[in-house]
Amino acid sequence: MAGETSGAEGADKGEGVVAMREIASRAVAISKVYGHGETAVRALDEVSIEFPSGQFTAVMGPSGSGKSTLLHCMAGLDRVSSGEVWIGDTELSRLNDRRLTMLRRKEVGFVFQAFNLIPTLTAAENVELPLAIAGDQAERSWFERVTGEFGLAKRLRHRPTELSGGEQQRVAVARALLSRPTIVFADEPTGNLDSRTSGELLGFMRRSVDDFGQTIVMVTHDPTAAGYADRVVFLSDGHIVDEMAEPTAEKVLEFLKRLGD
Repeated sequence: MAGETSGAEGADKGEGVVAMREIASRAVAISKVYGHGETAVRALDEVSIEFPSGQFTAVMGPSGSGKSTLLHCMAGLDRVSSGEVWIGDTELSRLNDRRLTMLRRKEVGFVFQAFNLIPTLTAAENVELPLAIAGDQAERSWFERVTGEFGLAKRLRHRPTELSGGEQQRVAVARALLSRPTIVFADEPTGNLDSRTSGELLGFMRRSVDDFGQTIVMVTHDPTAAGYADRVVFLSDGHIVDEMAEPTAEKVLEFLKRLGD
Protein backbone atom coordinates (compact mmCIF):
# COMPACT_ATOMS: atom_id res chain seq x y z
CA MET A 1 0.00 0.00 0.00
CA ALA A 2 1.24 3.48 -0.76
CA GLY A 3 1.59 6.07 1.95
CA GLU A 4 1.33 9.84 1.85
CA THR A 5 2.19 11.45 -1.45
CA SER A 6 1.98 14.89 -2.92
CA GLY A 7 0.81 16.23 -6.29
CA ALA A 8 -0.40 14.19 -9.20
CA GLU A 9 1.26 10.97 -8.06
CA GLY A 10 -1.13 10.76 -5.10
CA ALA A 11 -4.11 10.45 -7.43
CA ASP A 12 -2.83 7.46 -9.35
CA LYS A 13 -3.98 3.94 -8.46
CA GLY A 14 -1.97 1.98 -10.95
CA GLU A 15 -4.12 2.96 -13.93
CA GLY A 16 -2.00 5.72 -15.45
CA VAL A 17 -0.95 9.07 -14.06
CA VAL A 18 -3.44 11.90 -13.71
CA ALA A 19 -1.99 13.74 -16.70
CA MET A 20 -3.04 10.83 -18.92
CA ARG A 21 -6.60 10.58 -17.54
CA GLU A 22 -9.67 12.66 -18.28
CA ILE A 23 -10.31 15.27 -15.60
CA ALA A 24 -13.91 15.49 -14.40
CA SER A 25 -13.39 18.69 -12.41
CA ARG A 26 -10.53 20.96 -11.40
CA ALA A 27 -9.78 24.09 -9.45
CA VAL A 28 -7.10 26.58 -10.43
CA ALA A 29 -5.83 28.83 -7.63
CA ILE A 30 -9.27 29.31 -6.10
CA SER A 31 -9.80 31.48 -3.04
CA LYS A 32 -12.98 32.06 -1.08
CA VAL A 33 -13.23 35.01 1.31
CA TYR A 34 -16.21 35.67 3.55
CA GLY A 35 -16.74 39.18 4.88
CA HIS A 36 -14.67 42.32 4.40
CA GLY A 37 -11.82 44.21 6.02
CA GLU A 38 -10.55 43.12 9.41
CA THR A 39 -13.40 40.63 9.86
CA ALA A 40 -12.75 38.84 6.55
CA VAL A 41 -12.24 35.08 6.74
CA ARG A 42 -10.25 33.33 3.99
CA ALA A 43 -11.82 29.89 3.87
CA LEU A 44 -9.81 28.81 0.79
CA ASP A 45 -6.43 30.24 -0.16
CA GLU A 46 -5.35 29.68 -3.80
CA VAL A 47 -6.26 25.99 -3.86
CA SER A 48 -5.49 24.03 -7.03
CA ILE A 49 -6.65 20.43 -7.43
CA GLU A 50 -7.83 17.96 -10.06
CA PHE A 51 -10.42 15.19 -9.76
CA PRO A 52 -9.83 12.50 -12.41
CA SER A 53 -12.81 10.75 -13.95
CA GLY A 54 -13.76 7.42 -12.42
CA GLN A 55 -11.98 8.08 -9.14
CA PHE A 56 -13.23 8.26 -5.54
CA THR A 57 -11.57 11.11 -3.61
CA ALA A 58 -12.06 11.81 0.09
CA VAL A 59 -11.39 15.29 1.48
CA MET A 60 -10.38 15.54 5.14
CA GLY A 61 -9.04 18.05 7.62
CA PRO A 62 -9.80 19.73 10.94
CA SER A 63 -13.04 21.63 11.46
CA GLY A 64 -12.79 24.99 9.73
CA SER A 65 -10.12 23.80 7.29
CA GLY A 66 -12.26 24.60 4.23
CA LYS A 67 -13.53 21.14 3.29
CA SER A 68 -17.19 21.95 2.80
CA THR A 69 -16.35 25.32 1.25
CA LEU A 70 -14.20 23.54 -1.33
CA LEU A 71 -17.03 21.13 -2.13
CA HIS A 72 -19.63 23.89 -2.46
CA CYS A 73 -17.37 25.97 -4.72
CA MET A 74 -16.47 22.99 -6.90
CA ALA A 75 -20.15 22.11 -7.28
CA GLY A 76 -21.13 25.64 -8.23
CA LEU A 77 -23.25 26.09 -5.09
CA ASP A 78 -21.05 29.00 -4.03
CA ARG A 79 -19.02 31.44 -6.14
CA VAL A 80 -15.27 31.68 -5.61
CA SER A 81 -13.67 35.03 -4.78
CA SER A 82 -10.88 34.39 -7.29
CA GLY A 83 -9.50 31.59 -9.44
CA GLU A 84 -11.22 29.13 -11.76
CA VAL A 85 -13.50 26.13 -11.22
CA TRP A 86 -13.99 23.75 -14.13
CA ILE A 87 -16.58 21.00 -14.62
CA GLY A 88 -15.40 19.14 -17.69
CA ASP A 89 -14.66 21.82 -20.29
CA THR A 90 -16.79 24.54 -18.67
CA GLU A 91 -15.39 27.25 -16.39
CA LEU A 92 -18.10 28.17 -13.88
CA SER A 93 -17.36 31.88 -13.34
CA ARG A 94 -18.26 32.54 -16.99
CA LEU A 95 -21.84 31.33 -16.43
CA ASN A 96 -24.75 33.46 -15.30
CA ASP A 97 -27.04 32.06 -12.62
CA ARG A 98 -29.43 30.45 -15.09
CA ARG A 99 -26.70 28.67 -17.07
CA LEU A 100 -24.98 27.63 -13.85
CA THR A 101 -28.22 26.08 -12.59
CA MET A 102 -28.61 24.21 -15.87
CA LEU A 103 -25.03 22.92 -15.69
CA ARG A 104 -25.47 21.75 -12.09
CA ARG A 105 -28.70 19.98 -13.01
CA LYS A 106 -27.01 18.06 -15.83
CA GLU A 107 -23.38 17.62 -14.80
CA VAL A 108 -23.28 17.66 -10.98
CA GLY A 109 -24.78 15.39 -8.34
CA PHE A 110 -24.73 16.48 -4.70
CA VAL A 111 -25.37 14.46 -1.55
CA PHE A 112 -25.85 16.33 1.73
CA GLN A 113 -25.51 15.06 5.29
CA ALA A 114 -29.23 15.80 5.70
CA PHE A 115 -31.11 13.55 3.32
CA ASN A 116 -33.15 16.40 1.76
CA LEU A 117 -35.95 14.14 0.57
CA ILE A 118 -39.46 15.41 -0.17
CA PRO A 119 -41.67 13.76 2.50
CA THR A 120 -44.80 13.61 0.33
CA LEU A 121 -43.04 11.77 -2.51
CA THR A 122 -42.19 8.08 -2.72
CA ALA A 123 -38.60 6.88 -2.85
CA ALA A 124 -38.92 6.41 -6.62
CA GLU A 125 -40.30 9.91 -7.08
CA ASN A 126 -37.51 11.38 -4.96
CA VAL A 127 -34.88 9.58 -7.03
CA GLU A 128 -36.43 10.89 -10.25
CA LEU A 129 -37.19 14.41 -8.97
CA PRO A 130 -34.22 16.36 -10.48
CA LEU A 131 -34.87 14.87 -13.91
CA ALA A 132 -38.60 15.52 -13.58
CA ILE A 133 -37.93 19.18 -12.74
CA ALA A 134 -35.75 19.41 -15.85
CA GLY A 135 -38.50 17.87 -17.95
CA ASP A 136 -36.45 14.73 -18.58
CA GLN A 137 -37.02 11.08 -17.84
CA ALA A 138 -34.49 8.42 -16.89
CA GLU A 139 -34.03 5.32 -19.00
CA ARG A 140 -35.99 2.60 -17.22
CA SER A 141 -33.09 0.15 -17.44
CA TRP A 142 -30.71 2.68 -15.87
CA PHE A 143 -33.21 3.57 -13.13
CA GLU A 144 -33.64 -0.11 -12.29
CA ARG A 145 -29.90 -0.72 -12.30
CA VAL A 146 -29.13 2.19 -9.96
CA THR A 147 -31.97 1.52 -7.52
CA GLY A 148 -31.29 -2.21 -7.65
CA GLU A 149 -27.58 -1.73 -6.96
CA PHE A 150 -28.48 0.43 -3.95
CA GLY A 151 -30.87 -2.18 -2.56
CA LEU A 152 -33.96 -0.02 -3.08
CA ALA A 153 -36.00 -2.13 -5.51
CA LYS A 154 -38.47 -3.26 -2.83
CA ARG A 155 -38.68 0.17 -1.14
CA LEU A 156 -39.47 2.42 -4.10
CA ARG A 157 -43.14 2.89 -3.21
CA HIS A 158 -42.38 3.89 0.38
CA ARG A 159 -42.24 7.49 1.56
CA PRO A 160 -39.22 8.81 3.50
CA THR A 161 -40.92 8.40 6.90
CA GLU A 162 -41.25 4.70 6.13
CA LEU A 163 -37.55 4.29 5.37
CA SER A 164 -34.58 3.89 7.71
CA GLY A 165 -31.88 6.56 7.80
CA GLY A 166 -29.61 4.38 5.70
CA GLU A 167 -32.33 3.80 3.13
CA GLN A 168 -33.08 7.51 2.94
CA GLN A 169 -29.43 8.31 2.28
CA ARG A 170 -29.28 5.58 -0.37
CA VAL A 171 -32.25 7.27 -2.06
CA ALA A 172 -30.30 10.56 -1.93
CA VAL A 173 -27.20 8.98 -3.51
CA ALA A 174 -29.27 7.19 -6.17
CA ARG A 175 -30.92 10.55 -6.96
CA ALA A 176 -27.46 12.10 -7.44
CA LEU A 177 -26.40 9.29 -9.79
CA LEU A 178 -29.53 8.99 -11.91
CA SER A 179 -28.69 11.81 -14.34
CA ARG A 180 -25.26 10.24 -15.00
CA PRO A 181 -23.47 13.40 -13.85
CA THR A 182 -19.86 14.19 -14.63
CA ILE A 183 -19.13 14.26 -10.90
CA VAL A 184 -20.90 13.64 -7.57
CA PHE A 185 -20.01 15.67 -4.49
CA ALA A 186 -20.97 14.23 -1.08
CA ASP A 187 -20.72 16.35 2.08
CA GLU A 188 -20.48 14.07 5.13
CA PRO A 189 -22.93 11.53 3.66
CA THR A 190 -22.51 9.14 6.61
CA GLY A 191 -22.66 11.84 9.30
CA ASN A 192 -26.16 10.85 10.45
CA LEU A 193 -25.69 7.08 10.14
CA ASP A 194 -24.46 4.36 12.49
CA SER A 195 -21.29 2.44 11.67
CA ARG A 196 -23.03 -0.56 10.07
CA THR A 197 -25.31 1.56 7.90
CA SER A 198 -22.37 3.82 7.00
CA GLY A 199 -20.39 0.82 5.80
CA GLU A 200 -23.27 -0.32 3.61
CA LEU A 201 -23.68 3.14 2.05
CA LEU A 202 -19.95 3.52 1.44
CA GLY A 203 -19.88 0.09 -0.17
CA PHE A 204 -22.61 1.21 -2.57
CA MET A 205 -20.68 4.40 -3.35
CA ARG A 206 -17.48 2.42 -3.93
CA ARG A 207 -19.28 0.12 -6.36
CA SER A 208 -20.77 3.08 -8.23
CA VAL A 209 -17.18 4.10 -8.99
CA ASP A 210 -15.99 0.59 -9.84
CA ASP A 211 -19.07 -0.58 -11.76
CA PHE A 212 -20.54 2.65 -13.20
CA GLY A 213 -17.32 4.64 -13.65
CA GLN A 214 -18.73 7.43 -11.49
CA THR A 215 -16.49 10.21 -10.15
CA ILE A 216 -17.09 10.96 -6.45
CA VAL A 217 -15.61 13.58 -4.13
CA MET A 218 -16.58 13.10 -0.49
CA VAL A 219 -15.94 15.26 2.56
CA THR A 220 -15.64 13.18 5.72
CA HIS A 221 -14.26 13.29 9.27
CA ASP A 222 -14.21 9.48 9.47
CA PRO A 223 -10.94 7.64 8.69
CA THR A 224 -12.90 4.44 8.05
CA ALA A 225 -15.03 6.21 5.43
CA ALA A 226 -11.90 7.66 3.83
CA GLY A 227 -10.53 4.13 3.50
CA TYR A 228 -13.14 3.43 0.80
CA ALA A 229 -11.61 6.12 -1.45
CA ASP A 230 -8.82 5.86 -4.02
CA ARG A 231 -7.05 8.86 -2.50
CA VAL A 232 -7.44 11.30 0.37
CA VAL A 233 -6.75 15.03 0.12
CA PHE A 234 -5.93 16.79 3.39
CA LEU A 235 -6.84 20.44 4.01
CA SER A 236 -5.70 22.76 6.78
CA ASP A 237 -6.40 26.50 7.10
CA GLY A 238 -7.71 26.72 3.55
CA HIS A 239 -4.69 24.99 1.95
CA ILE A 240 -4.10 21.50 0.60
CA VAL A 241 -1.29 20.20 2.78
CA ASP A 242 -0.90 16.61 1.51
CA GLU A 243 -2.47 13.66 -0.28
CA MET A 244 -2.54 9.92 0.35
CA ALA A 245 -2.92 7.23 -2.30
CA GLU A 246 -4.63 3.89 -1.55
CA PRO A 247 -5.63 4.96 1.96
CA THR A 248 -6.49 2.73 4.89
CA ALA A 249 -8.31 3.82 8.03
CA GLU A 250 -5.15 3.29 10.08
CA LYS A 251 -2.93 5.38 7.79
CA VAL A 252 -5.50 8.17 7.63
CA LEU A 253 -5.94 8.26 11.40
CA GLU A 254 -2.18 8.41 11.94
CA PHE A 255 -1.81 11.26 9.45
CA LEU A 256 -4.68 13.22 11.03
CA LYS A 257 -2.99 12.90 14.42
CA ARG A 258 0.20 14.38 12.98
CA LEU A 259 -1.78 17.10 11.21
CA GLY A 260 -3.36 18.12 14.50
CA ASP A 261 -0.02 18.33 16.36
